[in-house]
Amino acid sequence: MKDLLLSTPLPAGQQRDPSPQKGSFHRGLLQTLPDLRGFARFLTRDPAAADDLVQDTIVRALASQEQFQQGTVLKAWLFTIQRNAFYEQTRRRSREQEIMLDIEQDMQPSTAAPSRQNARDAVQDLGELLWKLPDLLREALILVGAQELSYEDAARVCDVPAGTMRARVSRARAQLAELATENTEPPETDSEKNIT
Repeated sequence: MKDLLLSTPLPAGQQRDPSPQKGSFHRGLLQTLPDLRGFARFLTRDPAAADDLVQDTIVRALASQEQFQQGTVLKAWLFTIQRNAFYEQTRRRSREQEIMLDIEQDMQPSTAAPSRQNARDAVQDLGELLWKLPDLLREALILVGAQELSYEDAARVCDVPAGTMRARVSRARAQLAELATENTEPPETDSEKNIT
């Protein structure tokens, strides 16, 4: 990844500025890579897609580093770029899938919907339970809990007030606890189902 930072081509006519400020930006970027990878894995659920997202984030950050303001938390700034890149990719992929589905339906008018496995049939770990949370709540919990951002920094990443971020984290924790409780309850037997 370090080589990527040094070998990234600059727009025509621009040269690398060896100023200490840019050096500290690059050092900060390198130090934040593990956190970017972690957040990307939570967003994408796929290690290869996560690596692509991290690379896209770094390219965008380097292209926009002139917009980075000293005194801003670099990690939060990078997470904002990463989050925006992820949602942009998701929207693009969604549009592509809609088009492909329309084409497929035109070619085969009677396609059956894929069956879904009942979630209670599988033993789930915390990672699986996280994916049951709504996107906004999961994102808030990951930023504050796993990535250890302050509520204020996480709020800046998501472009919401800090109070909203606190509420999302609180709701996420409550829903996660509820999901964990539901997951540990034994399934009803046939005799229990018949009791009214």
